[in-house]
Amino acid sequence: MAEERSSKEMLNDIQKRHYASAMKAKEEGKPVVWSTSIAPQELLEAMDLTVVYPENHAAAVGARKDAPRFIEHAESQGYSDDICSYARVNIGYADILYSEAQNIPAPDILFCCGNICCTVIKWYENLAEKFHVPLVMVDCPFNAAYEVSPVNVKYVETQLLDAIARLEAITGKKLDWDRLREIMKISNETAMWWKKATDMGMKKPSPLSGFDMFNYMAAIVCVRGKKEGADMFHRWYDELAAKAEKGLGPFKDGTEEKYRILWDGIACWPYLAPTYKVLKKNGINMVTSTYPESWTLLYELNDLAGMAKAYDSIYTQRNVNYATDRLLKRAKDFQIDGAIFHSNRSCKGMDFKQIEMQRQLKEKMGIPSVMFDGDQTDPSVFSEAQYETRVQALVELMEENKRKGGN
Repeated sequence: MAEERSSKEMLNDIQKRHYASAMKAKEEGKPVVWSTSIAPQELLEAMDLTVVYPENHAAAVGARKDAPRFIEHAESQGYSDDICSYARVNIGYADILYSEAQNIPAPDILFCCGNICCTVIKWYENLAEKFHVPLVMVDCPFNAAYEVSPVNVKYVETQLLDAIARLEAITGKKLDWDRLREIMKISNETAMWWKKATDMGMKKPSPLSGFDMFNYMAAIVCVRGKKEGADMFHRWYDELAAKAEKGLGPFKDGTEEKYRILWDGIACWPYLAPTYKVLKKNGINMVTSTYPESWTLLYELNDLAGMAKAYDSIYTQRNVNYATDRLLKRAKDFQIDGAIFHSNRSCKGMDFKQIEMQRQLKEKMGIPSVMFDGDQTDPSVFSEAQYETRVQALVELMEENKRKGGN
């Protein structure tokens, strides 16, 4: 009997197949789609289209230290260094189409959902002009009110129907609605196991390292609508549950989980190892984050309006009061001792909320936090010395809080 593969082995296989299948599809003359990360992939999967995600690709390129040349190329074309570095990496790659870190084929179709930020809209419009390929846009309005309004839901549902019509016209084939229902079911199952696995950080000690969560996040982006994704996250959950049952923490060498923290913002992909090691050296485990929660897209099956609401409900589409409440709830549920806010030069939509969220975390829950400057992909913005100094300051604040009888 064959030995069961670990979730990490499954994750590695998924990533390899994901990129290899895209290159093969291109070679065979099948259409390849470039899509934004939290887009209604259900439509693309149901149309049997091969999809790659430029943000995922940019993160992989950044983590493997190959981002600067693409960033420099984009900036040489007139793109400002204030623009999201994912966009600059991808726009630079669009001209060069080769990276020693990882390659993706040129797109035949572009699929853009505006729920993550405004930048993606102009980014994908420029790509459409560069490659001379059709662009399918799903517009999602920002929710200035606390709740997602029925008007917004109806608007996004109409956008989904329009996207289906556009995809049918481009590909020359009709959407199989039965297939769409099956993909919706798989996507919900995958999101459920992603949530169950990442919620294991609530255990004390946490069997989960938040930096593992960042690594597994690559798969929740690219295989949310595939059964292999659901199976892999189910396996990951089972592994974490088994560790929790034995009282094991996140660190293989037995380092004690002395402090539990929340991380707000995207990871610094070029500096994933240093940011992790500084925390571990101080006995800190990042047990949860506000960012990966965006892929917990759960909705009633066979309900296009419910799917529309889910895609307009993600973290970046919500106002500061909602975002702060979610932060406070995670702080309570995961019993954190402190928080780190990554002031990410690339992501203004997240950054603009952080000062208020940081203030309320201290005022309402007495939980200390620090903020450091960085970027998700551009290595020139991050300072290891500054980061380590901020982490040391957080340790002192958490220690003082514990002495006073706080969290």
